[in-house]
Amino acid sequence: MKKFIVAAIAASMALPVYAADLGGRVLNIGSDTTYPPHEFIEDGVVKGFDVDVVAEICERINCTPNWVTTAWDGIFAALADGQFDMVVSGVTITDERDKIVDFSDPYIIVQQGVLMRVEDEGATIDAFKSGELRLASQNGTTNAALGEELVGRDNLQLFDSFNNAVVAVQNGDVDGVIIDSTSAAAYEQEFAGELTVGITGLSSDPLGLVFQEGDSIQDAFNEGLAMIKDDGTLQKLVVKWWPK
Repeated sequence: MKKFIVAAIAASMALPVYAADLGGRVLNIGSDTTYPPHEFIEDGVVKGFDVDVVAEICERINCTPNWVTTAWDGIFAALADGQFDMVVSGVTITDERDKIVDFSDPYIIVQQGVLMRVEDEGATIDAFKSGELRLASQNGTTNAALGEELVGRDNLQLFDSFNNAVVAVQNGDVDGVIIDSTSAAAYEQEFAGELTVGITGLSSDPLGLVFQEGDSIQDAFNEGLAMIKDDGTLQKLVVKWWPK
C-alpha cells in the first residue's frame, strides 16, 4: 500500500499544476498575421512574440492555441460574432475598444514612432504636417489615429496592412510609416541600411489580449500572464525578440 501511495504522489507531482485550468480547450485566435515581430507567417507557420506569449500562458492554464489569420478590418466584429475565442494581434488597449471587448492586463508597453528611409533620417513631424513629406499607417489602428492627430487626415495615407505601408516607403510612394516601436525595430533590422526609425517616443501604449465581453477565459489568461511575468518568462521572450 505504501508503495502505491508513493507512486501515486510521484505521478501527481509529475503532472502540470494549473491554478486556472481550461481543461485542454482548443482556442481559436484571430490575428492579422502581417505584423512582425508580434505575429507573422514563416514557412506556413504563425510565429512571433505574441504567439510565444500565448503559448507560454496556455502551458500554464491548460489550453491549446489555434491561430486563424484574418484581416485587421472587422477583426473585433468577428470576435463578437463568435468566429474566434479571442484576438491577439498587437492590440492597443483603449477606452473606446474597451466598450465593445474585454482586455487582459497589459503584456507589453510600446511606443509609437516613424519608420522612414535612411536618407530622410532627421526629418521631423512638422515636415509631415506641412505636407513636405507624406506619412502612412494602417487603417483602423491607434497608430493611424495618432498620425491623423499629429499631421491631419489630408497628410496621412492609409493602407490595409503595415506591410503594404512599409513597401510604399521603400518604393518612395510615401516617406514614413507611423508604427509601434517594437514592429519598427523588426523592419529596421530586416532592411538595415535602407530603413530606420527616424522619429521615436510619440506615445506610449499598452497592448492586451482581447476577449468577448464577459468571457471567463479573460480571468484565466490574466492569471497565466501574471505567472509568466513573475517567473521571468515574459522578460526572456522580450529579450528573444528584441535582443538589443
